[in-house]
Amino acid sequence: MTVDHHDKIEKPANSPSPEPQGPLTKDETEDELQAKAKVRPERTANFKDYLRIFSYATKWDFFAYAAGFFASIGAGITLPLMNVVFGQFVGNFTEYFMPGSTTSRSEFNKSIDKLALYMFALFLGRFVLNSINKFVFRMIGIRLSSAIRLHYLQRLFGQSIHVLDSMPPGYATGTITSTANVLQLGISEKLGTFVEYNSTIVAAIIVAFVKNWSLTLVTSSIILYLFLVLGTFLPMILKVNALITKAEGRAGAVASEALASVRMVAACGAESRISRRYAQFAEETRQHGKLLSPLVGGQLGLIFFGLYAGFALCFWFGAKSYSEGRLDNVGDVLVVLLSVMIVVLSLERTSTPLLAVGKATVAACEFFVVIDAPQPAKGTLKEDEVSSTQDIIFEDVTFAYPSRPHVKVLDGLDLRIEAGKINAIVGPSGGGKSTIVGLIQRWYTLQDQHVLAKVIEKEKKGGRKNKKDESDEDVDAENVVDNEPEESGPPIEVHGRILTAGQLLNGIDVKWWRSQIGLVSQEPFLFNDTIYKNVAYGLIGSPWENETEDKKRELVREACRESFADEFIDRLPDGLDTLVGDSGAKLSGGQRQRLAIARSIVRKPSILILDEATSAIDVRGERIVQAALDRAAKDRTTITIAHRLSTIKKADRIIVLKKGKVAESGTHDSLMTIEGGVYSGLVHAQSLSLGEPTDAGDESVETEDKPTLANVTSIAASEVDTSTEASKDKARNFFTSFGRLFYESKNVWPAFFLTLFAGACVGAGVPLQAWIFGKIIVSFNDIGTDSDLSGSNFWSLMFVVLASGIGISYFVVVFVATRMSSTIRVKYQKQYFDAVMFQKTSFFDHEDHSHGTITSRLGQDPKQLEELMGLNMASVFVALFNVVGAISIAFAFAWKLALVSCCVVLPIMIVSAYWRFKYELAFEKMNNDVFAESSKFASESIGAFRTVTSLTLEDSICLRYQNLLNEHVVSAYRKARWVSILFGFSDSASMACQALNFWWGGRLLSRHEIGLVAFFVCFSK
Repeated sequence: MTVDHHDKIEKPANSPSPEPQGPLTKDETEDELQAKAKVRPERTANFKDYLRIFSYATKWDFFAYAAGFFASIGAGITLPLMNVVFGQFVGNFTEYFMPGSTTSRSEFNKSIDKLALYMFALFLGRFVLNSINKFVFRMIGIRLSSAIRLHYLQRLFGQSIHVLDSMPPGYATGTITSTANVLQLGISEKLGTFVEYNSTIVAAIIVAFVKNWSLTLVTSSIILYLFLVLGTFLPMILKVNALITKAEGRAGAVASEALASVRMVAACGAESRISRRYAQFAEETRQHGKLLSPLVGGQLGLIFFGLYAGFALCFWFGAKSYSEGRLDNVGDVLVVLLSVMIVVLSLERTSTPLLAVGKATVAACEFFVVIDAPQPAKGTLKEDEVSSTQDIIFEDVTFAYPSRPHVKVLDGLDLRIEAGKINAIVGPSGGGKSTIVGLIQRWYTLQDQHVLAKVIEKEKKGGRKNKKDESDEDVDAENVVDNEPEESGPPIEVHGRILTAGQLLNGIDVKWWRSQIGLVSQEPFLFNDTIYKNVAYGLIGSPWENETEDKKRELVREACRESFADEFIDRLPDGLDTLVGDSGAKLSGGQRQRLAIARSIVRKPSILILDEATSAIDVRGERIVQAALDRAAKDRTTITIAHRLSTIKKADRIIVLKKGKVAESGTHDSLMTIEGGVYSGLVHAQSLSLGEPTDAGDESVETEDKPTLANVTSIAASEVDTSTEASKDKARNFFTSFGRLFYESKNVWPAFFLTLFAGACVGAGVPLQAWIFGKIIVSFNDIGTDSDLSGSNFWSLMFVVLASGIGISYFVVVFVATRMSSTIRVKYQKQYFDAVMFQKTSFFDHEDHSHGTITSRLGQDPKQLEELMGLNMASVFVALFNVVGAISIAFAFAWKLALVSCCVVLPIMIVSAYWRFKYELAFEKMNNDVFAESSKFASESIGAFRTVTSLTLEDSICLRYQNLLNEHVVSAYRKARWVSILFGFSDSASMACQALNFWWGGRLLSRHEIGLVAFFVCFSK
C-alpha cells in the first residue's frame, strides 16, 4: 500500500496550534466567542445613505441639479401666483357688475386684457420651468443609478464567495435590478416633484396670509380635519395591505418554487396539487381585500366630504368678514380658499415623493452594505516570483464557513496536491472535498471573513426582538431564507496555511493564480451567447487574450477537439456560432460539460480541477465526458472530486477525506486492500446501489448526440410556435379583451352597475358644485349693497348638502369597485396559474417564458387587472360623468363661452394629455427594456459568480455592463428631451386655457351677452 506520510501526521494533543490567521485571539472569553457566532449585524438606513448617492455626481451633474432645483421651486410658485391673478379677475368682475359701479367698459376690458397677459406669462414660465425640471431630474437620476449599479457590481465581484453565501437567495440580483429602480425613482423626478410641491405649499401659505390671516386660519381647519381622517383610517389600511402583501408573497413563493422546477413538477404530475396550494393563498388575498374595501371607501368618502364642506366654511366666514369690512371683495375669499386647497392637495401629493425618498434611502443602504464591505487581499506575486507547477500544500488547515461559523468543515487538514499528477479526492458527503476546491480557487480564505450587515429601516429597529415570531412568519410567507450564521456554540478558530512553491496562497495575485487553473464543475454554467464566445471566455487572463480573432478561433477549435465537443458542434447548422440559450438550455448535460472542459483547457492551464464533473450526467454521457477529461488531464496537475468512484480508478493518487481530515491515501488498488477501509467501503456500497457499469463503447457518442440535435430542433420549433403565440397575444386590442372580460364576469354585473350609478352621482355633483359656486359669488353683491347675508348663508348650506351627497357616493363607488376588482383578480389569477402549470415543457424554453419572467407576470398581470376593474375604472366613470355634466351645464348657461372652451380649450387639453401619456409610456418602456437588458446580463453574471471569478471575467463583465448602461443613458437623453417638453406643456396648458377663457368671458360680460352667474358656472367647469 502506498501511503503519504505527510497526510497521516496527527498532531499531539498537547502540541501548540499555529498562530491563527482569523479574527480570534487567545485572550477571548467564551462569552466573546459566543457573541461572534450571533446573527449577522444590522445596519440602520438613514438619511446619510440617501445623501451619499449624490457623491456619484460629477460637477456638471451638480450644476444641472441646481438648475433643476430652482426650476422646481419656480414651477411650484406659479400656482399660488395664478390664484392671485384669478382673485383679481373675480374682483374686477364683481366690481363691474355691482350696482352703482363707476368702472367704464373700456377700463374693464383693459384690466381683463392685462390680467389675461399675466396669466399667459405664468403659463410660459411654468412650461419652461417644468420642462427643465423634468429633464434634469430624470437624466441625472438615470446617470446616478447607472453609476451606483456599476460600482456595486464591481465591488461585488471583488468579494469572496462567502459574501454571496451570507446573502438571502436572490439578494444581490434583486439589489442591482428592482432595488436600483427604487433608488432611481427617489433621486429623479420624484425628488423634483417633492421640491415643487413644497415650494407650492410655502408660496400658497404666504399668499393666503397676506390676503387675510383670519380667513386663512378658519379655512385651514380643513387640513386638521383631513389629518384626523387619515390618522384614523391609514393605520388600519396599512395593516390590511400588509396582510394582502403577505398572502401575495406566499402565492408568489409557491409560483416561484414550482416554476423553478417546472420539469420536475410535470414529471411527478404535481400540477393540480400545486395549483390548489396556489389557489389557497390567492383566496386569502381576496378575503383580506374584503376588509380593505370599506376602509378605503370610508376614507375617500370622508375626505371628499371635508373638501366640499371646506368650501361652505370658507364662503360662510368670508361673507361674514366681507360684511364687516375686513375683506375688500370676493376675489380675496377665492384667493384664500384656492390657496388653502392647493396646500391640501400639495400635502397629499408630497406623500408619494416622500415615500419614494424613504424607499430610496433604504435602497441606497442596501447598495452601500456591499460597496463598503472590506475587500479580501488580492496578493501581488505573479509568474516571475512564483510557479503554478509546484505542489499545493495544506498545513494544519481548520476551516468553517462564515454562514455556519460553529460547524467545522476541515479539521487540522494536512494535504499535499502533487504537481503533474491526477489527485482524486473522495469521501462521504460533508467531508470537505468541495471546500478544498474553494480554498484553492481563493473563493474562501483563512483570514477574517466578514458577514454582510442586514439593512433595516430606522423605525423598525427598536421593536425587532419583541416581534420575533411575527418576523419569522413574514420570512416564511415570502419564502425567503435569510442565510444568517447559526447561533449555537462558539465559532471555530480558522487557521492554517496553504502554500505553493514556498509562498502563501494569499500572497499570490488572485487573478494570475486563477488564470492558471481550469475548472469544470458539476453544473457548468454557460452564458447566453454563442458556443465560440463561451469557450473563448477561457482565454481571458491568458497569454492569448489579445490575439487576433482568427487565432482565437483556432485555439477554440483545438480545445473543442480535445474535449470531443467538435463531434456535435460540426453537426449544428451554425457550428461555433450557435446560440446555447439561457444557461445552455439548448444543449444536453453532456454537451454542456464538454464545452466547459473546452473552456477550461483553452487557456492551457497548469492546474485542472474537476469538481464532480460527471455526476449530473447519465452513464452513456459520462463515458464520452470521462474520455474528454482523461485527455485534458494529461501533463497537468489535476484535482478530481468525485462521487462516482469508477471515474477515478486510474488516478495517480486517491485521497479519502472523512470529517475534515485525511483518512486514507494511495492508489485504487492499494486502498482496496485495506480491510474495513473507508474507500473500499464506499466502493462496495456504490457497487451494490448502482450495479456494475456496462461498457457502452464508442456507441455512446452517437446515442448521446443524436437526440440532442433533435432536442435543439424541437426547441427551435417551439420558439417559433411560442413567438407566434406571443405575437397573437400582442394583436389583441383593449376593447376586445375588455369585452371578453366583462362577458365572463356575469357574477359581478350587479356590482358593476352599482358602481356605474354611484359614479354618475359623483359626476352629477360637479355641475351642481359649479352652479352653487356661481350663485354664492353673485350673492356677495347683495352683501355689498345692503349687508344681506341670507343668500350667502343659504348657498353655503347647499355646499354642505352637496358635500354629504358626494361623500356618500364616493364611499359606495369605492367600496363596491374595490370588492368587485378583488373578486375578478383572484378568479383570473387562479386560472392564469393553472394555464401556466399545464403548459408543455417546451413553452418554458422560450426566452420570454423564463422562470423569472413568468413568476413576475403572475404577480403583476392580475394586479393590473385588479387596478383596471377597481379604483381606476371607478375614476373613469366619475371623470366621464364629470365631463358630460360640465359640458351640459356650460352650454345651458353660456353657450358662446362654452363653444370656445369645447372647440379650442378642450382639444388642446386632450391632445397635450394624450401625447404626454404616450411619450411617458414610450419612455418608461424604453427605460424598462434597456435596464431589463443590462439587469438580465448582471443577474446572469451574479448567478455565475464562481464561473466568472474562476475565468477572471470580472473586468470584462463590468466593462460590458458599463457599455450597456452608457448606451441606455444616451438613448434616454434623446427620448427624455421630448417627453420633458410635452410634460411641461401639458402640465401648464391649463393656465393658457384659463387666460383665454377669462379674456373671452370678459368680453362677453362687458357686452352683457352673459351674466355673472353664467360666467362662473361655465368657467369653473
